[in-house]
Amino acid sequence: MVNQLFKSLYHYLRRADIILWLLLAAISAYSLVLLKSVSRSSSVDYFHAQLFPLVLGVAGAIIVSTMDYADIAGLWYLIEGFCVFLMIYTYFFGERIQGAGGVDARAWIRIGGRTFQSSELVKIAFMLTFAKHLDILNKRGRIEEPIQVILLAFHAALYVLLCVLQGDMGAAMVFFSMFIVMSLSAGVQLRYFAILAGLIVICLPIMWRYVMSDYQKQRFVAVFNLDRDPDLRMGDGYQQWQGRISIGSGRFRGQGLFQGSRVSSNVVTFQQSDYIFSVAGEELGFIGCSLIILLLLLFMLKVLHVANTSRDDLGRYMCFGFFGMIALQAIWNIGMCLVILPVMGLTLPFFSAGGSSSMCLYLGFGLVQSVHMRRKEIDGLHLKRESPLRFSSKQLKRVREYKKL
Repeated sequence: MVNQLFKSLYHYLRRADIILWLLLAAISAYSLVLLKSVSRSSSVDYFHAQLFPLVLGVAGAIIVSTMDYADIAGLWYLIEGFCVFLMIYTYFFGERIQGAGGVDARAWIRIGGRTFQSSELVKIAFMLTFAKHLDILNKRGRIEEPIQVILLAFHAALYVLLCVLQGDMGAAMVFFSMFIVMSLSAGVQLRYFAILAGLIVICLPIMWRYVMSDYQKQRFVAVFNLDRDPDLRMGDGYQQWQGRISIGSGRFRGQGLFQGSRVSSNVVTFQQSDYIFSVAGEELGFIGCSLIILLLLLFMLKVLHVANTSRDDLGRYMCFGFFGMIALQAIWNIGMCLVILPVMGLTLPFFSAGGSSSMCLYLGFGLVQSVHMRRKEIDGLHLKRESPLRFSSKQLKRVREYKKL
């Protein structure tokens, strides 16, 4: 039994992208260390609270990676229907969170006594369904037809709109980013993006006046006026002001791990999630912040490498979708902590505390591993399942060449 287990593990490691796994292990370990420090300021042990979803996420990633992503994407219609139902259900029956300044969001559902942010799971599902949509259009040679591009936009706009209705502008931004990156990777012509950019510019005044809440407007105002307006530092800009001070107080080397005075006194609210970057800045300084950026950059570059070595377009689109999600969240979160971008409720991928976010990110990672582990398969054929009699002479020749590898 033990020998069989080690044999299976060895076979898995031979096929998996070990470098990608090592990068994720380093990011996860770094995250747990930072959360252990944050736990000093609270009665909640964020280290152990994050450890459980992390273990579940790793298990889920391994299970998903052993499955063929094409088989999962083949169920796109069921996945799409479930996601729409889940988002609508959350909007009507989800947990409502109201905070200071007019914050009002209904983006969570309660499962087994715990809250779960449904949009986190839907992001991963969108990787599959939108990639399948693009793949079908490319195979039919219809990716350049205006009506098909409009339908692609409606596919993404559905989730963006549902997130806006839930009051979750951060998730809406992520879906929009995934839509842009995946569409570009599929070869959608640039003129359509130029038209989209023009429409956004036209709609911005309308959104500012009729769509955005007062607290959302104040977050944008805070970015440009925080240094000049002391009132903002004690109001809507308090979190960003304190976060930037914490990062600056660490200087080059930081105050020392588990030694940050501002971390222990919980000066920066939500430092375990939205502002985990400020914890690294205060305790580990410029070196600690640079390490976070370096690890995430290497991770994203490796995902792009997997995309470029994929056996088919479907796998490539999925990897680009995962890249778009990680890139947008990382850039916006760090920019938010440095008071370059407004607060949008976007956590730092794999670093911030959050059970639903962590587990779902690991599922997305599992899909990327699935793409890598099947990169040498030919034309998407399951070599162990298909009978050679069903192959053409050209495919048989390629199969024989593959078996010699």
